[in-house]
Amino acid sequence: MFHVKFINKKSVIYSDLIPEVEHFFTTRETVIRSQEESMQEAIKENLEDICSYLSIDKMKFISPNQTHSDNVRIANNALDSYPNTDALILDNYDQAVYLNFADCTPLILYDKKHNVGAIAHAGWRGTAAQIGPKTFELMQEKYLSQPEDLLVVIGPTIAICCYSVGEDVFNKLNSTINDITPYYTTVYDKIYVDLKGINKQQFIDLGVKRNNIDVCPYCTSCNNDMFFSYRKEQGTTSRHSAILKLKKKTIE
Repeated sequence: MFHVKFINKKSVIYSDLIPEVEHFFTTRETVIRSQEESMQEAIKENLEDICSYLSIDKMKFISPNQTHSDNVRIANNALDSYPNTDALILDNYDQAVYLNFADCTPLILYDKKHNVGAIAHAGWRGTAAQIGPKTFELMQEKYLSQPEDLLVVIGPTIAICCYSVGEDVFNKLNSTINDITPYYTTVYDKIYVDLKGINKQQFIDLGVKRNNIDVCPYCTSCNNDMFFSYRKEQGTTSRHSAILKLKKKTIE
């Protein structure tokens, strides 16, 4: 279930599925990415507030150069640049990672056994390329992560009510899961798809339990007063962000 909390009296949302890690999704009040000149002072303040909240230096608060690819990398203290990357895996306590969104699907993955997390950017291209499962596959390879230990939080995304696609995009999404029937509808010959549902199904097909996946109910287009929507705002440069920082586990 998703909840609202406040950082310096400004709202962010988070899921109670993964209390073991610090994670949240920013809103218009806490925006940290925009090319709009009028927002730069607010962005500076929000970055300071969030880094203070996370107890992290701004130089350790990292984000990749997103290109709608299916490229997955592991965050590294020795690196400050991640070109052409749309998913970052985090296995250290020194850094925090964030990715930016404005209709695309934010995926936060957490391996509760090995205390490893990740954020992936799944627009229709990333969803069609199965960036969520590919992120998990790298976690399996590097950390021996298993589906039964994986928790997945799917953040605010443009929902089926507002997201129409062409037949070519639909066919690409259709090929990623066994049955797309629950995740699309047609209205006056237009095809509307449920990116959140398709991403959820991709994880279920990997063996992740349904109750280990939490799906945000917000539609970024319908709730445009709270989140940014590339479609509704006709190409806005502003973004809300998914943020992740690991906590050291208490030895039991």
